[in-house]
Amino acid sequence: MSTAYDLTGTGPADAGVPESVAEVATDWAAADPYSAALRTGQGPLFLRRADGWLLPLEVERWCARADPADLAILDRCEGAVLDVGCGPGRLVAELAARGRPVLGIDVSEAAVAHTLRLGGQALRRSVFDPLPGEGRWATVLLIDGNVGIGGDPLALLRRAAALLVPGGLLIAETAPVDVDERAEVEVVGLPEAGGTGRAFPWARVGTPALLRYADRGDWRTAGQWTAGGRCFLALRSRSARSSAEPPKSAAVISSQWARNASAERPVADR
Repeated sequence: MSTAYDLTGTGPADAGVPESVAEVATDWAAADPYSAALRTGQGPLFLRRADGWLLPLEVERWCARADPADLAILDRCEGAVLDVGCGPGRLVAELAARGRPVLGIDVSEAAVAHTLRLGGQALRRSVFDPLPGEGRWATVLLIDGNVGIGGDPLALLRRAAALLVPGGLLIAETAPVDVDERAEVEVVGLPEAGGTGRAFPWARVGTPALLRYADRGDWRTAGQWTAGGRCFLALRSRSARSSAEPPKSAAVISSQWARNASAERPVADR
């Protein structure tokens, strides 16, 4: 059984995040092939660029239980964890089973519903929306390519820093090649199939590129590793706490997650 924790304070999204990034980050939710794949737990599913190039998405792995590479991520998590772009919720469910305070956020209704069925807590939100516990999360996760959300890695890093406690930990999965690209993409089921017709900005970032972005922000490297053919980078915020008050992360609640859901993005249809 998962445990609920008081991480419910909300605040405005980081003022440094461009409005356009916040708006396009939610376009993923309109990608019907993605929702359909999560409901069935099966692909094929791709991100397709305008030039026809395809990036396969690992739906079956996302919908399975946490694998050894995932467990290595979770073993590094500290304190209360926010899983950004939690998808069908395997990481949220595993952390909840360990008794860890954890919340998943995703713009996909199907993803949030799946996470809830697994026993995790999740909200239908963009990372650029006001979120519970802003500035009080000990760990933020950007796994399964989610460092690409919004197509602007620097803006995403700034937003992550605003969500974390000073000195908090960001764990990101990076592309397994040295790449730093931004593109307009569309979600499609089959390569020849039509998508939603709504392209949105996305980014592919390898570890060297993400380190360069981190150097432009207030981050220091906390670790790099590979597992299962996947690449990971841990960054720690350098910011000093402006108040002596410790972060609040352990008071039990019962229904605050649902109360803090925006009217436009409910927790899930029940």
